[in-house]
Amino acid sequence: MSEHSPNDPLNFMRSMWGNMGFSMPGMVAPTFDLDELDKRIKDLKAVEGWLRMNLSMLQMTIQSLEMQRTTVSTVQAMGQMASDAARSMQAGAAEETPPPEAATAGNAAFSEAAMWPWQMMQQVREQMQQTAEAAVQAATAAATPATDDASDKKPRSRKPAAKT
Repeated sequence: MSEHSPNDPLNFMRSMWGNMGFSMPGMVAPTFDLDELDKRIKDLKAVEGWLRMNLSMLQMTIQSLEMQRTTVSTVQAMGQMASDAARSMQAGAAEETPPPEAATAGNAAFSEAAMWPWQMMQQVREQMQQTAEAAVQAATAAATPATDDASDKKPRSRKPAAKT
């Protein structure tokens, strides 16, 4: 019987592996050589490590693309909201006909849309600072009457009664 009969189900695999430059003796008959088995295990573990590394790189790429997509859609939504607000302000401005200085100030606010996040952070910082100042004032106001009450509640010393 020939080595490569057309009815052999592994003929395709043998020809594919044979073109790569190494034989596949283990595919037909298992090998009992421990050195050969250790070499195969080592090679397959190297391939496994390479595949895991590629899988993790692929997962990180997918996550970064998802984050990029979310960011772009958020920026587009913010742009759409800003343009809608600008249109509504222009429609309201056309009805009210404000002075020209106010109209240019309104348009300038929308043209500086890149500064909106910075301005929002500044507003949040100012609110937090005002809240902290109010808390400090409340704490000092609460502490001041407590010390006054403590001085009022001190027991009075008794004077010895006069001897007659």
